[in-house]
Amino acid sequence: MNIQFIQKLTLLDYPGKVACTVFLHGCNLRCPFCHNAGLVTRPPEPSVSIETLCAFLKKREGILDGVAITGGEPLLDDSVFELLRAIKALGYPIKLDTNGFFPDRLEYVINEGLCDYVAMDIKNSEERYAETCGLARVDMDAVKRSIAILAEGKVACEFRTTVAKDFHTEESLIGAASLIPCGASYFLQAYKDSGDTIGAPCSEYSQNELKALCQAVSKVVSNVDIRGI
Repeated sequence: MNIQFIQKLTLLDYPGKVACTVFLHGCNLRCPFCHNAGLVTRPPEPSVSIETLCAFLKKREGILDGVAITGGEPLLDDSVFELLRAIKALGYPIKLDTNGFFPDRLEYVINEGLCDYVAMDIKNSEERYAETCGLARVDMDAVKRSIAILAEGKVACEFRTTVAKDFHTEESLIGAASLIPCGASYFLQAYKDSGDTIGAPCSEYSQNELKALCQAVSKVVSNVDIRGI
């Protein structure tokens, strides 16, 4: 677990809360359209200590009411548990972003009460999952187990797909939506070129195109919406 930087204030990363976002280094995937390439492919910068983060959070008591943990992939190793415990000890609710490839750690975090909200990426339809992750093959059983864990309803959650023209079609997004429970909250996130992607920049869907994709996906998952437009 390596804290790279802290976004001191966000109204977007934790639904319904004024939060800060903690970015961790490292990921097991190489999604070509990933907008945080610096956290995935390049060596880490000197890390921010847990003590420094906790000191910051103590000073922001009464201003912040949540902490979002993202990456990279926060569940890449067990050291994240120490970070989550330290934040919870200060009384902050935690939102955890994950790609779902570490179901054992996800289940542990939930059962130990170390997070209050989980946002899980659904990369694409099962047939295009590995391609979208930038890998030759992926463990879909792990992804499906993480979905099943969240479906138990022990913690508030959402599922989301970052949508890029080079990887996502109406058919593949319907396939992606079919992986999650019908009544789950599902968001299509508009891909935007950050200038720091792992692969070559992808093509972006227009607002009207995203709305059409959302309409198509709503036939599979009723609670679907768009982010990033």
